[in-house]
Amino acid sequence: MNISIIMTSCIAAILTFATPALVSSADVSSTLANVNPIAGVESIDFPNSGLRQAKPWFLRGVFLLHNFEYDDAREAFRQAQTFDANFAMAYWGEAMTANHPLWNEQDVDEGRAALHRLAPNPDMRLANAPTKWEQGYLRAINALYGEGNKPTRDKAYLDLMRQLTEDFPDKQEASAFYALAILGSAQGEREMATYMKAAAIAEEIFHKNPTHPGAAHYLIHAYDDPIHAPLGLRAARVYASLAPLASHAQHMPSHIFMPLGMWDEVITANEAAWASSEARITRKGLSVLTRPYHTLKWLMYAYLQVGRVQDAKQLLNLIEADAKATSSLYANGYLASMRAIYIVETEEWDIRHINHDRSGLEFSFAASELFAIGMSAVNTDNLAIAKQMLAQMSERIQPSQAASLSRDEGAALGMMKELEALILLQESKPQKALSVMKEAAVLEDSLPYDYGPPIPIKPTHELLGEVLMKLGQLEMAKKEFEQALQHAPRRTLSLRGYHATQ
Repeated sequence: MNISIIMTSCIAAILTFATPALVSSADVSSTLANVNPIAGVESIDFPNSGLRQAKPWFLRGVFLLHNFEYDDAREAFRQAQTFDANFAMAYWGEAMTANHPLWNEQDVDEGRAALHRLAPNPDMRLANAPTKWEQGYLRAINALYGEGNKPTRDKAYLDLMRQLTEDFPDKQEASAFYALAILGSAQGEREMATYMKAAAIAEEIFHKNPTHPGAAHYLIHAYDDPIHAPLGLRAARVYASLAPLASHAQHMPSHIFMPLGMWDEVITANEAAWASSEARITRKGLSVLTRPYHTLKWLMYAYLQVGRVQDAKQLLNLIEADAKATSSLYANGYLASMRAIYIVETEEWDIRHINHDRSGLEFSFAASELFAIGMSAVNTDNLAIAKQMLAQMSERIQPSQAASLSRDEGAALGMMKELEALILLQESKPQKALSVMKEAAVLEDSLPYDYGPPIPIKPTHELLGEVLMKLGQLEMAKKEFEQALQHAPRRTLSLRGYHATQ
């Protein structure tokens, strides 16, 4: 199917149609009048049975799905429905926007509601799909929002997507969504074998079609760790250009650049992602709470790695203003995390101005800030405050829970041990401090790899190296810094410590 020909023939007709009343104005933004539905879809081939006027919006929705621009994808699929109320795949697409596999998020009620608007039961939905190809997709989405808990539904969906790729081995879209389903089957954890299986499928698509946004995107996710990141450079180099208006697509190459310590490239990617997001917010009149603070955090961290402290401070001031203006837990959580990173990376230990309620924050955010304040207190000879921070952390996490902790909880326990060790060292108990620090290092090494700015925010091997340096054990310190740099290449403080041991 030649998508470009279909798009060209349809665009004039589309612009003459008003949006029917099937979907309310609250659901479909008025900005759709200015959207070119053919933008960016030239690299995908998704045969479907929609009416001519619905096809471009459907293809746009698929394109946006591959870029994780879920809100805009939902608008596109709903717009397709206004042109073809019986277009089964448009409802499939809308339901897909409620499933975020890499983030381990799934709004079951929203997905089921979209499918129910097509038809009240699975068999009736299949009857609306005139081809075996589309019926395969409908069977898979019915399973994704069927009975059982999330892992059970994800497994059923995965099996049906695998069957679809076996039935139609030449269909790149089925393969791309199958690769994503494999990544999602890890339930938010980084399982190397699972990720490599997804990579193998995405690699085949990327080889045949190096401009396919899904293939490039999913390869980056599969390879974003220090060991595999070099394999992801090809996809990282092209992905942003495949979706220039998608903020997430602009950010994603930094998932490869960061584990390689390519700080200038990380900065370029996240500056572009932030600018794209700000343009979308302005264009659509959205709240500042739709800002991608994840991107802001990565950008600030990269600024700090190259010594752009004032630029990092400006970003911290920006999110602080947003948090104050909105009283949002989302903004305040990222503020706590970013403030903690800033303190640890700059070693500006004066934290007397930090005093606020963290009770509603995700513990991973709160723990980072409590640790940073505690570390600052140790470095300013205020052990009373350091012990207070340690006590607040221990109210939420106990060492006896280590075997059952999530990745973020394990990192929080590691930061507790780090802070305990720093306190012991300050109390002139070096052997006990080293013992606790080594426990923290073993714990961190046992955690699944977490891409992005480090968590614990003070990498344990780096801190252990600094402790060993203070104790005059330079050769052992050097080995710790080397291990830290294997996990986070070209990290500034690890490099500083390594060179100090020479």
